[in-house]
Amino acid sequence: MKSLIRTLTLATALAAAGAAHAQVTVKDAWVRATVAQQKATGAFMRLESAQDTKLVGASSPLTATVEVHEMLMQDNVMKMREVPAIEVPAGKPVDLKPGGYHIMLMNLPQQVKAGDDIPLALVFEDKDGKRTTVNVQAPARALNPTPAPHDHGGHKH
Repeated sequence: MKSLIRTLTLATALAAAGAAHAQVTVKDAWVRATVAQQKATGAFMRLESAQDTKLVGASSPLTATVEVHEMLMQDNVMKMREVPAIEVPAGKPVDLKPGGYHIMLMNLPQQVKAGDDIPLALVFEDKDGKRTTVNVQAPARALNPTPAPHDHGGHKH
């Protein structure tokens, strides 16, 4: 009986540790497709966490240069800059989206085409300085997708 209680206690502790480790959820990740010769693009997603954390870095096998960025209006000019971290408060989703926070993939060796799956490794740091990595596959989407032709039902225009 003592062995069973010890086993259950250990299993509960391991489950709790695993839940703390997997505290960040990444939803709706995507990367903007590029045109030929374009050397940079952005990755976008929604981050949610059960505990206060911050996004402190990212990487991808696609390119060696991956940075956490923000867009902001400064003196009536939209500017982009690298930031050391993006705060992800417990229970409050944070959107990385065009015109705001995002991940920049720079010095691209090749074009990113719509439909490509781009692997990203996102690095988070909790209040104690412990870092965890969340791996994501982000599909590439066209910037301005061509609208699908629609049927006019035989109407003459």
